[in-house]
Order: sequence, then C-alpha cells, then structure tokens
Amino acid sequence: MVETQGGGGDGGVQFVLHVLRGRWFSLFASFLIMSGAGATYLFGVYSQEIKNTLGYDQTTLVLLGFFKDLGANVGVLSGLIAEVSPTWFVLLVGAAMNFTGYFMIWLSVIGKISKPKVWQMCIYICLGANSQNFANTGALVTSVRNFPESRGNMIGLLKGFTGLSGAIMTQLYLAVYGNDAQSLILLIAWMPAALSLIFVYTIRQMKVVRQPNQQTVFFHCLLISIVLALFLMVTTLLEKAISFSHAAYVVAATVSCALLFSPLLVFIREELAIWRQMKQNNGGVANTIVENPPPTEIPQPQKDQVNSKTSTSSCFSKIFFEKPARGEDYTILQALLSTDMLILFVATLCGLGSSLTAVDNMGQIGGSLGYPKTTVKSFLSLLSIWNFFGRIFSGFVSESLLVRYKFPRTLMMTLVLLLSCIGLLLIAFPFPGSLYVASIIIGFSFGAQLPLLFTIISELFGLKYYSTLFNCGQLASPLGSYILNVKVTGPLYDREALKDLEKKGLTRASVKELTCIGNQCYQLPFIILACVTFFGAMASLILVARTRQFYKGDIYKKFKEQPNTPDTEMASSNTTNKTI
Repeated sequence: MVETQGGGGDGGVQFVLHVLRGRWFSLFASFLIMSGAGATYLFGVYSQEIKNTLGYDQTTLVLLGFFKDLGANVGVLSGLIAEVSPTWFVLLVGAAMNFTGYFMIWLSVIGKISKPKVWQMCIYICLGANSQNFANTGALVTSVRNFPESRGNMIGLLKGFTGLSGAIMTQLYLAVYGNDAQSLILLIAWMPAALSLIFVYTIRQMKVVRQPNQQTVFFHCLLISIVLALFLMVTTLLEKAISFSHAAYVVAATVSCALLFSPLLVFIREELAIWRQMKQNNGGVANTIVENPPPTEIPQPQKDQVNSKTSTSSCFSKIFFEKPARGEDYTILQALLSTDMLILFVATLCGLGSSLTAVDNMGQIGGSLGYPKTTVKSFLSLLSIWNFFGRIFSGFVSESLLVRYKFPRTLMMTLVLLLSCIGLLLIAFPFPGSLYVASIIIGFSFGAQLPLLFTIISELFGLKYYSTLFNCGQLASPLGSYILNVKVTGPLYDREALKDLEKKGLTRASVKELTCIGNQCYQLPFIILACVTFFGAMASLILVARTRQFYKGDIYKKFKEQPNTPDTEMASSNTTNKTI
C-alpha cells in the first residue's frame, strides 16, 4: 500500500518524523544511553567516600567492588527478558534498577538513613551496576541487529561511549554539584535512568538495510568521538594543574555535551540525503511505503511431528554433536556448551578479571605509591579515556583488518591480553611516573577486550539469541574479579598493611582503616595478575587456531543480500513504528 504525502509544511513535518523513526536516530539514542551506562568505572572515585563515611577496611571495600563487578557482568537476566519482551520494557527495568541501587547508596553515604549492613550495601551496588546490562541489551544488541555488517564498528563506538561515560559524568557533576564525591553518586543515580526513560520508545529493532556510505557515516562518528575523548583528556589534565572556577566547569561540561550530540547532525544529513533521493525517485513526492510484514517461518513438515519422539531423543546429540557451522544461529545451549565458548570463558576470566582488579584498586595503588589525591584522580580519568580508545581501536581496527586482510579477531584478543601483562607489571615493579603509563595501558587493554568478546560471540554463534549469549559470555569476568580481587589482591594488601602497623607498634583495633604505603603493597598481587593474564593469552591462541579457517571466509555474506534502496529504508522505519 502506498500513501502519498503532500509537500510544503507537511513535508517538513514528515521529514522530522522520518528522522525520529529511523535507524540513525535510534543509533544516536543508543549513543546517549551508553554514555551514561559506565557508572561502574567511577567506583574508584567515590569508593574512598564510602570507605571513609562507613568505616570500611580495604577487604570490605574490595568485597563491594566484587559485587559491583558481579552486577555489571551478570547480565543473563536482562538477556532472557529481552528474548520475551520488547526493548522498551528492558530499558524501563534497567532505569528502575539504576535509580534504586545508587540512590540507596547515596542516602547511606550522606547519613539520611541508618548505616546499612555490609550485605545491604552489596545488594545496592550490585543492583545499580546490573542496570547497565539492561542498557547494553536494549541499546547495543538492538543496534548490532540493525547494522549487522558493521558490528565491529558498532560495538566499538557504543562501548567507546560507555568508556567515556566516566569522564563525561565527571564534567557534569563538577558543573552541577561542584567537587563533591557524594553528589557524584546522586548524579549516577538519576542521569542514566532519565536517559533510558527519554528514549524508551526510540530504540527498537528494524529491518536490515544496506547503504553504500554506511561505513563513511561510522567513520564520521569515530572522528567526533575521538575529538570528544581528546577534549575530555585535556580538560581533565588542566583541572588537575590549575584551579577551575565554577564557570569554567560549566563551559567544559557544555562543550562536552555539544560534542556528544554532534553525531545527530551527521545522522540528520544522512536521512536528508535519503529523503531527497526518495522524492527524486517518486516524481518529487515523498512516499511512505508500508511494506508487507516479514515472512513467518515455514512450519516443519508433518513427518517431523510424526517423528517427534525421535527428535526428542536426538536433542542431546544436536546440542553436543550436530551443531551448526560457525557463523550460523546456535541455540543457547549449543553455544554455551561449545568448546569455543569454553575457551572464551577462560580467556575472559583471566583477562577481564585481572583488568577489573587493577581498575578497582587504581585509587588505592596511587595512594600506596605516594601520589597526591589530585594526581590519583588524573590516573582514574586517564584510565577512563584510554578505556575508550581501546574500545574504539578494537572495534574499528579489528573490523578493518578483518575485511581487508582476513586478520582473525581472536588473534587481536591475544595481542591485547599480552599488552595488558605489561601494564600489570609496571604496577608490580613501579618507577617514577610508571603509574601514568600503567593506567593508559590497562585502560586501553581493558577497553579493547569487551568489544572483541562481544563481536566474536556474535560472529561465531549468530545473532538470533545474541541478547542472551553476549550476557552469558561475560559471566567469567565477575568470577575472575572475585578470585583475583577478593581472594588474592585484597587479603595480600591487608597483610602488608598489618605489617606496617606492627612496625609502628599498633594493632588493627587502634586504627579506623587499614592503609599500606610502599612498593610492596601491590607487588605480589600484580605479579600474580600478570601471570594469570599471560595464561589467558595462551588460551586464546587455541581459539585462534580453531577459527582460522572461519575468518578466512566471508563471515558477512548472508547480510550482503539485503536491499539497499532508500525506499526500503523509509519502509523499514515506518513499518517498525506502527508496531509500537
């Protein structure tokens, strides 16, 4: 059916509606939601405030860090909910969890409620951190399905904005609340929730449409995001070097927001070109084409129903022995019980577990090595910004190398893990200024691992159950963090701190918090972390060998058969909108 829309003022209104309903505006909304979904990376900034106001020791703080990582990485619930509910519901649940968890932490820190038990604080921070999985599932998974041929670039950009979110929210809280870590917790509570509520109906899955200049649009977004990252890095360093007035903080936050919203101009230009071409193809009139609904799956032949008993008995063999080829759609059990997923699990446990441990302890590491508080905050900001560069690098560079040279994305993961070992060793054996270099390397390698993990899962196991599989794939991260952070790094730090107390003739009861000063505080833990990460790199080499032939082929072949006409783009946006 074709409905003809008139020109003039109505044409302008129709174009605005076309933009708001299109894939590009949905992607822009995803950028904003992901830029507010990285509150867990600011734990190093406000963790000291929690430690001081609630009187926790380092082991208790590390335990909170573990539950933060647990919530941030155990996203199976959000994935399963997304399999049976629309995207808007996933975003609403995430917004409610984010506000509830962090708002309760803020009330605890400012003393508005009685001091909570440690287990209650663990629940609060786990609940708040888990909300980012709902943002990931709602925004990232939907965007990957809308742009499957550019999934490396897509995941790199989206996770890159998440990596920048720490620096962005820091600028906003300095402009709104001033230099107050308690108010930062309040900002983390309301801002991500507000973004999800604003764009709750904007982000949705649409028909895949190939456009010739799609890669160019993504590269424009890449340039904008790099400019934003460089601006944040320079601003952060200036804020530590000189004293900023409140007006200067407001200017910095305004420029950050302007750069963050700049991709919208690129997307409007793209939609305008599509709109003009549509009018040209239809004699100067923009037509809204309502396409037929996508074809339903063809039912299985009757003989399958007759032999249902045989099919049931062969279920076990289908899961373990009759799996699809790599790149086809696996079922959830087929993917989770595969050897490829097991290897990814081991590499993730070692790599992300070690990186999370380093990130969570970066503030205390700077203090133990004698750096002033302002310098420690610089380390944390640098870590957040280079986290972004790692995500962008692993997304765009791995995509480019894969398309041009068939360079396996799994091999890129191995190289990233080896780089991470260097950063961990710089902390284990520090020298003057080494923490600057270590924060850059660890931030970069940590950021690079996530897009690689998510993209590899989508490539090996398909997109049909991606919302569940990518959340399952990162389950190894909190387990690694628990082992390496709670059971290794925290106790070893406290042991060194107790040794310092004994030298001073003091006991644990005589001090409010345990503090260790010196190179020895984190030396042994980070030697262990470097060894574990190296083991993960060696494990990932096995996956490189197993997937070598797969990456030599055209892994995006089935998506290249999609139409790429602007009429289809319009049809996609309008048909999808009518289903809401």
